[in-house]
Amino acid sequence: MKLPEVSSQKRENYAKFYMIFISVLGCAAVVNAFFHLEPTPKITILLLLTAFLAITEYYPIPLLRGSTSITFPFIFVMYELFGISYSIIIYAGIALAINILHQRPLRIILFNPAQLAVSLFLAEYILSHTNVVQVQSSTSNFISGFSTYILFLTLFFIINNLIVDIVLLIRPQPYTFYLFKTKTLTELGNVVISLLYGAMIFYLGNRKIDEFSLFFFFSPLVAVSLLYSVISTLRNEKKRLNALFEITTRVNKKIHSTEWIETFKNTFSQIVDVQAIMMWVKENDVWKILYYDGRVIPKDELTGEALARFDGKKEPIVYQDRVKKLGPIDEFFKKDMKAFVYSPMVVEDETIGMLVVAKSRSRSFEDDEIHSIATLANQLAIAVNSRILIEEKEKRIVLEERNRIARGIHDGVAQTLAGAVMKLETAERKFDRHPDETRKLIRESMDKLRLSLREVRESIYELRPYPTERVGLSTAIEKRIEIVKDEYDIKFSFDIRGQEVPLSPMVEKELFDIFQESLQNTIKHAQATKIEVLLSYQKEHIILKIKDNGVGFSLFQAMVKAQNNPHFGILNMNDAAEKINATLQIDTKEGLGTDITLTVPKMGLEGGSTIDQAYAGG
Repeated sequence: MKLPEVSSQKRENYAKFYMIFISVLGCAAVVNAFFHLEPTPKITILLLLTAFLAITEYYPIPLLRGSTSITFPFIFVMYELFGISYSIIIYAGIALAINILHQRPLRIILFNPAQLAVSLFLAEYILSHTNVVQVQSSTSNFISGFSTYILFLTLFFIINNLIVDIVLLIRPQPYTFYLFKTKTLTELGNVVISLLYGAMIFYLGNRKIDEFSLFFFFSPLVAVSLLYSVISTLRNEKKRLNALFEITTRVNKKIHSTEWIETFKNTFSQIVDVQAIMMWVKENDVWKILYYDGRVIPKDELTGEALARFDGKKEPIVYQDRVKKLGPIDEFFKKDMKAFVYSPMVVEDETIGMLVVAKSRSRSFEDDEIHSIATLANQLAIAVNSRILIEEKEKRIVLEERNRIARGIHDGVAQTLAGAVMKLETAERKFDRHPDETRKLIRESMDKLRLSLREVRESIYELRPYPTERVGLSTAIEKRIEIVKDEYDIKFSFDIRGQEVPLSPMVEKELFDIFQESLQNTIKHAQATKIEVLLSYQKEHIILKIKDNGVGFSLFQAMVKAQNNPHFGILNMNDAAEKINATLQIDTKEGLGTDITLTVPKMGLEGGSTIDQAYAGG
């Protein structure tokens, strides 16, 4: 029988109750410790150990794939010199202060010190009720003391990690085996280092313990903690910047296809871990969802007061606690989402979009995460704006092409048909009286009608889907080569290199036009017997190369001729290359053939679908 699934909200509530329970136990342990405090004359040593403990707790050491605070050696020495009460109160107090400095949620501020206090209390209680064999010799003293240290450390490690594992399992956020393994291995590294220091403590145990000996004994551990903390901070910042660079680069390359959504989703988690995300764009004064994922409740569009609160925003807005203050679009998120960041996507002082992310815990967004989200939103704004501009350019080109065809029909076919109709009407009037003139008029009208029929067919051909739209660029090139091979005695080789990617219709059209223009020029003028065609999909560019073994030509003379003849092929190819921001290079000499290379930047050309296709979300 399948057990009913516990809702996310219930699991969040169970986690809260458990954390409150541990917090109460921790407070009880601290209060109990206060009642058992005894005055100590070694106040300087106590302050020194407290300072070292605070430094190592505030600056954890990166270990394996996590970070941990090497604090147990200080706690054990404090326990040996001053008793468990001082250890519990000082350790819990330091943890409380550090959590407050980090501005963590209240339940975390109370839970973290409490778990440490409970772990210390239970470990010492079990230790005090355990019979450890005492052997009376110099060697047995080391074994006896170190055994006590190992047992205390083991108990503290197991209890502390068990308390944390329980809350991680209860809460709705997934606690995978990988996370458990990483955390456990990191803590085991902590145990190993603590054991090494424990062995040195008891090896040097017969010496006098004072402020100076403790300072020089523990200062290496404190120094390592400070040094590795700085290194870890720099490494994490580098990792975050690399992830930010990777996601912006990939998104810019794939912004025109639905693939960019998956790219964004897979790499965003490297920057910041969130449970819900929405991306909005503004089109024609209407806010629409471009992408969403996680615990969200998507709707069609943004209107009313929420719309007004989106418009004009230029800086990130942070809502750390949903209970205390509502955000503009709280109704779009599940109720268990508590903290939000609204990061505007701004281009040239105009807000064109909004990136909204949410977490299930209050006050869980840190400053570096907010800065990273804002930086990513700005990069996304540039990518989305580029896509909008390219779409407008494509629409303008299509409109110009339609107007050109319309003008051609009006100035050509329509005028020819009108003339033919007028002549037929004249022929009708002269049919009885002037039969010869009538036949002449009918013949002229038939010629005009045949011309009109040819022009209509040409217009219909132009209105049909372009070859690249029907079969794609590479297949269209192959079919064109097959047609030319049937008509002319020319050998062809066609090579495709790299992984083919879908391109926008305009880019494929211009590439095919340039290929056809080059092919036509070669057939007409080059007297070539062999033509090599290369279509190469490289990392940053797409290269189309047409090489022949013909007679070649003088490029200078060709450019002079192009100025006087606007229909010359080179000008057509240059115009087509400019439309897609490509570089056209022609290498030729008389008698040495011609090599035409078109280099198209890959960024901004991938796609084949409009941005509207992404509105379905994640």
